[in-house]
Amino acid sequence: MKKFEFSIIASGLDPAAEDFEQRFYDAGCDDAAIAFQKGHIIVDFTREAKSVSEAIVTAVRNVQAAGARVDRVEPDPLVSLSDIAARTGMTRAAMTQYSKGQRAKDFPSPVARVTSDSPLWDWATVAKWLFHHDKLSRDEAIEAAAVRAANAAIGSRTAKLEETLKGSLKAYEKELDRAA
Repeated sequence: MKKFEFSIIASGLDPAAEDFEQRFYDAGCDDAAIAFQKGHIIVDFTREAKSVSEAIVTAVRNVQAAGARVDRVEPDPLVSLSDIAARTGMTRAAMTQYSKGQRAKDFPSPVARVTSDSPLWDWATVAKWLFHHDKLSRDEAIEAAAVRAANAAIGSRTAKLEETLKGSLKAYEKELDRAA
């Protein structure tokens, strides 16, 4: 068993209700801290499980059992170079050099630009690239892909989160192994 840390952002419950926090505890979120910020319920988990997919699937079920609607899983799948540096323990300067091709070739392209000076990257894509360049562990890359796959399934409102997540992660792991 391993511990996985992530947050579920949810909605649909009144934070002023007397039983607000107790609902989550009774539903199995006893390994989470519950907060309400800017109109969102934030359930911060430190969940023990065999895999990241099991941790996310069971946490989503628990939050839903409390009566909340799951909106997404975090950490945020869109990252800046500063975010990448913080998640990897590398410097912002090193990440800038990677992104410009000065330290290695074929760094992933940004997927969004907040402004022309603030591009954002898909964390799972960057994590795979970092894994292939021995800068990130396989487990960390898989965790990045799990959050992306979970959010895709949640966004599509599929009832089969577990199957979708397992299928996506299996394909991602094959990609990791094929290029390693």
